[in-house]
Amino acid sequence: MIDGVSDFFGIRWAHANEVHLTIRPELINAGGLLSGVATYAMVDYCMGSTLWKQTSEEEAIATISISINYVQTATEGDVVCTTQLDRRNRSNAVLSSEVRHEDGRLIAAAIGSYSIFKRADRGGVHIPAPEQT
Repeated sequence: MIDGVSDFFGIRWAHANEVHLTIRPELINAGGLLSGVATYAMVDYCMGSTLWKQTSEEEAIATISISINYVQTATEGDVVCTTQLDRRNRSNAVLSSEVRHEDGRLIAAAIGSYSIFKRADRGGVHIPAPEQT
């Protein structure tokens, strides 16, 4: 767990660029489908942790914008978000993510931009290290 929001959604990190979520009744919207808010949260946390691993001790990050396309939905099971860092410079980064159901179906695709800025304190955030392959 990184914070109360990720804890509420039940976001679990496999490593910095892969997060998992088990669909449960609290995440189903009034239409009976997985809420887009849950999917968006997965994308934002996964993009943030992917970029966080690429920053120095003096840098902090903040979301500028995320554009997400909801392709399908789900009502049960697990969903997985994977992210890749597409481009980074001194002040900005662009990342892309996919959210897939455990059966392989594409649930959502997203692109996001983040600001990178100087910061003295990293706030004790711990992002899991990528698994060695």
